[in-house]
Amino acid sequence: MGSLLLIRSVSRVCGLRKSVLWAGRKSVQARFLNIHEYQSQELLRADGVPVPPGQVAASVAETASAARALLKTSGDDVVVKAQVLAGGRGLGFFQPSGFRGGVHMASSVAEAEELAQRMLGQLLVTKQTGAKGRLCQKVLVSKRLYARREMYLAILYDREIQGPLAIVSRRGGTSIEDIAQETPDAIQRVPLSLPERGHTMDESTAAKIANALGLTPQRSSTLHKQGIELAQNLYRLFLAKDCTLIEVNPLTETPDGQVVCVDAKINFDDNAAFRQREIFALRDTTQEDSREVDASRFGLNYIGLDGNIGCMVNGAGLAMATMDLIKLYGGNPANFLDVGGGATVEQVGEAFRILNQDAHVDSILINIFGGIMRCDVLAQGIVDAAKQAQVRVPLVVRLEGNRVAEAKEIMRQSTVKIIPAESLDEAAKRAVKIADLVGRAREAGVQVEFRAVA
Repeated sequence: MGSLLLIRSVSRVCGLRKSVLWAGRKSVQARFLNIHEYQSQELLRADGVPVPPGQVAASVAETASAARALLKTSGDDVVVKAQVLAGGRGLGFFQPSGFRGGVHMASSVAEAEELAQRMLGQLLVTKQTGAKGRLCQKVLVSKRLYARREMYLAILYDREIQGPLAIVSRRGGTSIEDIAQETPDAIQRVPLSLPERGHTMDESTAAKIANALGLTPQRSSTLHKQGIELAQNLYRLFLAKDCTLIEVNPLTETPDGQVVCVDAKINFDDNAAFRQREIFALRDTTQEDSREVDASRFGLNYIGLDGNIGCMVNGAGLAMATMDLIKLYGGNPANFLDVGGGATVEQVGEAFRILNQDAHVDSILINIFGGIMRCDVLAQGIVDAAKQAQVRVPLVVRLEGNRVAEAKEIMRQSTVKIIPAESLDEAAKRAVKIADLVGRAREAGVQVEFRAVA
């Protein structure tokens, strides 16, 4: 399934803006809990949704045991799938070995063992992970299902209709993105109403989804009934577990007339963590950006990107505007970082530590509008935190608002090398130019030192 960190396929299928759904590592990510495929299958199975028999394995020995059991009871071969939080696994490759593909068939225990040996402990690189890849610590060994037909079904929240939406296609599999582009009529959108607590979608809506999947009563009343039950069970799970996305791809119709969720991706709303404690206990921080994990512990809204200009801003809207200006002047932000309206010195210090540890950062732009927050207090916090963190790159600082004159005097008298800017426009231009100079100097093997010109 081409799904990460939300899913590129869903964003294309839905026709939603990238700000709504995740559209690749180089864009700002939506905030949600993402769990492994084997965990998603366990949730689906518990809610009455048919999934292939399978077992997760964390070692070669466990892989052999799982394969042996499945080969005895479930057919002539099994599927061994690398478990990392990224889509495009089947087309990925492992580092440092170079072994290609995170999804393989095995017709014997020995083959399954060999596959596990080549996957476990390796970094799986896909289009969604970037060059760093994700560490494969587990594999899922499951029964191989032969498909008469592959379908696609996703349930998510759509901002355009301001409610839940089902995305349905009677054609699924790895080519779903191409299908959405080449034959958009093959994709159907079914708006869903919000039922009373504990209920699910009505049977007529579920029947519409089943028909859109090609599971019509004219073909088979049994298949149609399975389609209705599947849609209702998935939506019940979606609501009960505070999901932001359930994507099933492929949804398979087997030769013996069964409808099975072969692969599924489920994301959960971070705001529901307080009532979904069991779900959020499944979080695998080893698969996440360590900077984002550290920032979350200090209550900072941080999202790592691929640029070289570090950003520290108070307010999400101002942070996005700052990033837009950086892009406008030819730069690339290294992160989104909102310290909030009441940032403490400790939070500012942690923000500096995270930015300072990013080897790709060549300049840092601090943009603060002091409303409730006093600029002089924040300026002193910036100076103290920059000293403690031993910030290694130039700081461009733009402050505006409450007690800004006092703040500028604090920065002027400090020993920290701060380059002030009177406006956001000026700050963005300076940060971009400085980052470019620092980057060129590093490539040339020389050091540069900056100071503001009066």
